[in-house]
Amino acid sequence: MNLIIDANILFSALIKDNLSHTLLFNEKFRLFTPEYIFTELEEHKEEILDKTERTTEEFFKMIETLKRRIVIVPLEELVPYIEEAENITLDTDDMAYFALALKLKCPIWSNDKHLKNQDKVIIYSTEDLLNVLGDY
Repeated sequence: MNLIIDANILFSALIKDNLSHTLLFNEKFRLFTPEYIFTELEEHKEEILDKTERTTEEFFKMIETLKRRIVIVPLEELVPYIEEAENITLDTDDMAYFALALKLKCPIWSNDKHLKNQDKVIIYSTEDLLNVLGDY
C-alpha cells in the first residue's frame, strides 16, 4: 500500500521505538513524503533529542535509515496539484502532503485529526493502519 507519511509520524518514531516506528518498516507500506520533511526534522533535532534517550549519532543514523526507506518527492513535482490541495486545506503546513496524495492518488498517514476534516483524501492514523493490517 502506498502512503504519504507526515512529519508527526516521523517525529514520534524518532523520539522512541513505538508502534509508528515499527509500522515505518512494515514491508506492506511504500512510503512517500515531500522533500522538505527531513530539513524540518533536522531543524527540530534539539527538541527531538530532549524528548528521547537516543544520542545525536543515533538520531542521524535513524534519519539516514528513514531517507533510504521513504521515497522523497521533490516539491516541483507537486506544483500541478497545489491549487487543488489549497481547496482541501487552508493550512500551508499540510498543503504539500495533500498535493502529494493527489499526485499519487493514495492516503496520508497522520495522527493529526484535523486532516480528516475533508473528503478528498483518505487519512489513516496509526491505529487505522493497524486495522488495515489486521493481525499485526
